[in-house]
Amino acid sequence: MAIALVIFMMVQAVVFGIGAVLVLATPLADLAMTLMPFVVAASLAVSAPVSWWLAPFARAAHERMLNTREPGRSVDDQPDHGYHGMA
Repeated sequence: MAIALVIFMMVQAVVFGIGAVLVLATPLADLAMTLMPFVVAASLAVSAPVSWWLAPFARAAHERMLNTREPGRSVDDQPDHGYHGMA
């Protein structure tokens, strides 16, 4: 749940930005005062299921990173596995 909440904020910002650009950079700009509340509501509605869907992938990536560590060695003593020690 916590991962989904953190992802929700980022996803909501991106979805809102896309919606705002679509409204403001197209001929719909004449109706921007009317359409922007709908863009806000739509971004909230779309972001919740998207972030809930993405959260398990973020957790799985973290679990994979934890599982690639060699047993019996400290975190600082791990061999390099690519970018920042991740496999």
